[in-house]
Amino acid sequence: MELIIVESPTKAKTLSRFLGKDYSVEATMGHIMDLPKSKLSIDVEHNFKPDYVLVPKRADTVKKIKDVAKKASHIYLASDPDREGEAIAHHVEKILRDRDIKIFGEKESKSRSISKYPNIPISRIVFHEITKEAVEEAIAHPRAIDKNLVDAQIARRVLDRLVGYKLSPLLWKKVRIGLSAGRVQSVAVRLIVDREKDIKAFKSEEYWEIYCEVKSQKFQESKTPIFKIQLIKIGGNKAIINNDKEAKLVVSDLEKSEYKVLDIKSKEVRKNPFPPFTTSTMSQSAARLLGWSAKKTMSVAQKLYEEGLITYHRTDSTNISLQAIDKVRQFIKAEYGNKYFPEKPRFYKTSSKVAQEAHEAIRPTNVELTNDKLQTTSNKFVNDLRKLYELIWKRFVACQMSPSMYDETTIDVTATHTSEVKDVHTSEVYVLRASGQVMKFDGWRKVIPLAKGDEQVLPIIEKDEELDLMIVLPEQKFTQPSPRYNEASLIKTLEKLGIGRPSTYAPIITTIQLRQYVEKSEGKFIPTSIGIAVNDFLVQNFPDEMDFTFTAKMEDDLDNIANGKVKWVKEISDFWKPFDKKLLEVEKKSKRVKIETEKLGKKCPECGEGHRPKGSSGPGGELVIRTGRFGKFISCSRFPDCKYTEKYMEKIDMKCPECKIGDVIIKKTRKGRVFYGCSRYPDCKFASWQKPKDNKSVNSATT
Repeated sequence: MELIIVESPTKAKTLSRFLGKDYSVEATMGHIMDLPKSKLSIDVEHNFKPDYVLVPKRADTVKKIKDVAKKASHIYLASDPDREGEAIAHHVEKILRDRDIKIFGEKESKSRSISKYPNIPISRIVFHEITKEAVEEAIAHPRAIDKNLVDAQIARRVLDRLVGYKLSPLLWKKVRIGLSAGRVQSVAVRLIVDREKDIKAFKSEEYWEIYCEVKSQKFQESKTPIFKIQLIKIGGNKAIINNDKEAKLVVSDLEKSEYKVLDIKSKEVRKNPFPPFTTSTMSQSAARLLGWSAKKTMSVAQKLYEEGLITYHRTDSTNISLQAIDKVRQFIKAEYGNKYFPEKPRFYKTSSKVAQEAHEAIRPTNVELTNDKLQTTSNKFVNDLRKLYELIWKRFVACQMSPSMYDETTIDVTATHTSEVKDVHTSEVYVLRASGQVMKFDGWRKVIPLAKGDEQVLPIIEKDEELDLMIVLPEQKFTQPSPRYNEASLIKTLEKLGIGRPSTYAPIITTIQLRQYVEKSEGKFIPTSIGIAVNDFLVQNFPDEMDFTFTAKMEDDLDNIANGKVKWVKEISDFWKPFDKKLLEVEKKSKRVKIETEKLGKKCPECGEGHRPKGSSGPGGELVIRTGRFGKFISCSRFPDCKYTEKYMEKIDMKCPECKIGDVIIKKTRKGRVFYGCSRYPDCKFASWQKPKDNKSVNSATT
């Protein structure tokens, strides 16, 4: 009997379905060894040696693996094809080879005896999709543990532990007790804080856009004789209208003008499909189209992968295997016909520099398994699995289909004033423009249809044709700052800056919310007062470590360890020596940071004016909003002298649609998901995942 060890029970079940009786498959349930949480566990004086020990809750799992391994003729370590997977494989091999393994929580002098298996061959196998063919191919070509990948995981774990465990105590002293810091997470918070500061500093300016609806005189039989044109030029210069007065003058001129077609430009446009999904683009699309968090997207993708339905989902490569391309091209030809079947396959150039990540894009393992045929063992999540699988399947199939074809037309129209009345604009010639396109051939859009938009279809008209003015439509607008980040745009920016890797996007976003450095409002990230205070302290005192370029370079340096170009101890040492020195300097010289609080404009019920306890002195306290370990709460501005607190309820200026008495408030589940409830709970149990509208009843949510 041969033993295959994976990290997930679902993955083990999938493998067991197509492997014969000669194989036994066991799961480690994730990492079986880790650094203890109670101490640093990094020996900075001796080459940063990490003190890995057995995770206590994995003791029974290890015992079971040990018992099965005694009967095995060959042991295959088949954890995921990335750094973490290589580290798990390394730790399993270590446990099977070494006798003495320390356990979390046990005294230094104690250890757990683990039997050795020196005579049983232990090999590492890697596959990027859980299919019979891929696994059999991997078993036929086993290899040793990749020391470079293991070193890369150790380096990241050590670096993050050093930053977190050394920087966090400094934050306790200088900002607030209980705070924590992370190497990459802190930089992500900086992006959000910087954007918020830009928004608050932004000064909006007024401007006007002017449109006209005109009608073709010559081709009245056209289905769309009326179309809209936008003012683009005044007297040969770009149309810039800054206020109501200028807008009225232009509108007055346009209402008295004669309209004539100046120029018509038409061209055929070919639009190629998007490349197949990477982790980043999959997360962005799921956020935009499904409204999912990165954490949920990765969780659902993990289930799809473990059930053998998609290839490995942590990747920044757009490469596709030749076998997969051949199969999808055959499918396209059979399913959609020759016109959707391009003469040559389409290859996508990947920008990946990370050799340790999966070497293929995310795709279905069987292209003929369409969404309606999808079968899964996870009945609880079947709808979510279908939704994400459909996105992945469509993106993959579309990437090898023919381009979509469009006739794109641009019409320029002149508006000439003929009135004898003279004003500043009378002698000017106005130029207005209309643009539109008509799809001639859908191509890959057969699989991913265009969303319904407001793009107009233009009538058939001729140059020099006169047009009738129907109406002038002036629109007052104001310049807007860059929008707040949502999950999709934050991931896109992190990827563009080279910060984070496919396996870290979801944990980064989850962590900065759990630490209450940022919060979500209608899907957008807003920094909390604590997040701003921590960010300002770190940027001021650790400018290099908080610099985007520095962080990106550190990511590249860590990747170079995986590629075998540098040694991990040197990389950690080069970072640690100046960082450790800076920690001491900042602790001595920096001042404590004050966390800004939002005032409610109300006196404290205990120590405010008219309610001050006997013998107390000083100004009366005001109620302010603070953020604690469990979220926002209301307290007295004189804390800790006055310890008055009350529950914070974030209202949305709407009465409860059920009881009509209480206010609708924003609440959070234990896992941090936002929902809407009634302020009179538990007397009124109204709850909804969606923001209620117009006080109408909405579907209830389970809380």
